[in-house]
Amino acid sequence: MPDQDHADVRLALARLRQEHEDYDAAINAMIQTNCEALRIQRMKKKKLVIKDKMTQIEDQIIPDIIA
Repeated sequence: MPDQDHADVRLALARLRQEHEDYDAAINAMIQTNCEALRIQRMKKKKLVIKDKMTQIEDQIIPDIIA
């Protein structure tokens, strides 16, 4: 992978990690304020989608080595 592409992928991963942390903080705040369970569930689903994207990007960065 060329250096620029590698840097772009790492930047995208960093953004997703930040977004994941933001969702985590928002979910915790919603739980503390006794928000609707349905809203919390939707936020958790969005957070999970972000986690899946992070995993896909990490798989691109880290080569799969078969021992």
